[in-house]
Parts: sequence; structure tokens; C-alpha cells
Amino acid sequence: MKIGVDAHSLEGKRTGVGRVLINLLKQWDNFDLSDTKFILYFKKEIPELNLSNRFEKKLINSDSNALFIHYYLPLAAKKDKIDLLFCPSYISPIFYKGKTALILHDIIYQSHPEMYNWPSFWDRILLKEFSKISAKKTEIIFTPSKFSQKEVIKHYKINPDKVFNIPWGVDNDFKIIEDNQKLIEIKEKYKIKDKFIFYIGSIFNRRHLPEVIKAFKKISDKLSNYQFLIVGNNYANIPEQEFNHHKIIYQEYLSGKDLVKLYNAADLTIYLSDYEGFGLPPLESIACGTPVIISRKASIPEVIGEAGIYVKNNSDINEISEAIYMGLTDQNLRNDLINKGLEQVKKFSWQKSAKEILDLLLKS
Repeated sequence: MKIGVDAHSLEGKRTGVGRVLINLLKQWDNFDLSDTKFILYFKKEIPELNLSNRFEKKLINSDSNALFIHYYLPLAAKKDKIDLLFCPSYISPIFYKGKTALILHDIIYQSHPEMYNWPSFWDRILLKEFSKISAKKTEIIFTPSKFSQKEVIKHYKINPDKVFNIPWGVDNDFKIIEDNQKLIEIKEKYKIKDKFIFYIGSIFNRRHLPEVIKAFKKISDKLSNYQFLIVGNNYANIPEQEFNHHKIIYQEYLSGKDLVKLYNAADLTIYLSDYEGFGLPPLESIACGTPVIISRKASIPEVIGEAGIYVKNNSDINEISEAIYMGLTDQNLRNDLINKGLEQVKKFSWQKSAKEILDLLLKS
């Protein structure tokens, strides 16, 4: 079988969709698949992937996402006579006549457009409509949580039999680091003087970072040896002065190699969101033995279970500050959360997820 893959999410600074795809590809590379070949289609560049010759890489050269997905990608897939086109980024080519499989990580742009940070007017129109068309015409849809599975079925009104809930896993690199010197070095690299709490992820309005910053500032005097490291593109357009505090360190992006060390070095990760299709950061954090502050909304309870400190109201600065203080100072609670987190993370495996997805692709 010949499977084409829209791989443009692997280019440039890799975020959630790209991290999911590379984990799937790495797992597939380890499977015994003598009769299966993959063609990876790229938009502007072919990044270093360390994959075997089973994965052929093709560069299409397009400056436009829309032209790449809806024009050049289907032309290339047709020319290469692929059996199935795997599209991990919400949308498949709408005029493509061949078989497709689609990942819908979430559909916030459809179910709660008021929460979505729209890059432009055309994104508002095209993403909603093209995602819905893609979902209706595709053979298989994968979602990473039961929450997203229900959302897709409800809002797109499609046959539930073609929507499969397959949770994401945790990369094996996300684990407790015993070498304390590595943690000292990573804190020095990011100008962290002693201890810190951590936020990692694209900054959207639904993730309530302004409230978290205010909550941290409120109790910063009581936590004199703590800083707050924030990493993520500021799509919410939070004013620069909000980050202007002597205990707050902000940057847009970090090296993937640093992430595991930072989770380990942090004392607490905070990820308050009104809507997530899965939420990798809190899962990765507990895999590294660092407790998380989260909210009991959308898919997060499925992922974290009872291994986190839950905030009822993501906009309540007092409640958030109390949760931060408790999460940093109550050692019995911290020990309990760490132990629960290490057990919870055992439920998630990229190997298992990749096998289930590939089995369905090969049967389609």
C-alpha cells in the first residue's frame, strides 16, 4: 500500500500538530511493514527527520497553505498513484477524488468560534467550511479524545462509525531526569535564579494567561524565590507590559531538546484552558514528575485524571493564586500528585496509538 502524508506541519518551528505527526512517523518506521510505502509531501522545505528509506520525501514549493493543500498536494498524490492520503492538520484537499484519512485534533473553530484566535477574516471562512467539507468526504477521522470525538459527531453530523478516538502518547524522552547538573544548566540558560513555574504552548485567549500572570504577581512576594517562565507565540495579543515583571521570563519559542529539561526543572506547570482537544503539555509535565494546575473542562480530565490540581473558574485570579501557592508549598499534596501522575501517564503510548491508526489506514 502507498500512503501519502501531508507533512507540511513538520516544517519550521514545530508545534502540536507537527509533534503528533513526527511521533506517528517514528513509530511506523519501527513497524514491520514490508508492503507499505509512505510519501511525505512538504510545502517549502524538507526538514531533517531521521526516518528510513521507507519514507520518500517530496518538496512541492508553495508559499500558500491553501494552494499547497487544495491544488499542489492532490496533483502530486494523483501523479504518484497513492492509495490513501493522510491529512493530520484538520483539512484535506476538498476537490481530491481519492481516499483520505483526517485528524481533527479539535474543532473549536466550529463549536466555539468566539474562543478561537482567528488570523484573518479568510481563515474564519475557509477553516470552518473546508474542515467541515473534509470531514464529510473523508473515509476515516481520528480524534485524540472522547470529548473531540463527540464534538465532531455533534457539530458535523457525520456517521459515528468513521470517527475513531485514539489518544496521543508521550514521547519516551519525557521522563524524570536524575542528573541534577542538567537541571542547573537549563535554569542558567533561561536565566532562572532558583525555582519557577512553567507555561508552555501557543498563547490563546482560551488559555487565560493574563489571569495566570495576575495571580502569580499577586502572590509573588510570598514566593520570593520563584519565577514564572512563559513560552509560546502570543496569538492573544497580550500587551507587552503584562510580561514586564522582574520575576517573569517570556519568549516565543524554545528548542525541543530543552523542553524535557524545563519540565523537570520546574516546580509546577500551569495550563488553564476552556477548550482542548487533548492537551499534550500537562501530560508531558506529569510524565516528568512535575505537578500541573489545570481545569476540569473539555478533554483535560480524560488526559490527567486525578493527577492534577483543578481550578473551577479559569478567570478567578484569587482561586488561581491559591492553587499556585498550594501546589508549591503543600509537600504532601505534591508527592501525591507526582505519584498519581507517573501512574496516569502509563495509560498513553505512541506505539499503541500509531499501531491503531495504521491498522485502520491499511484496512481502508
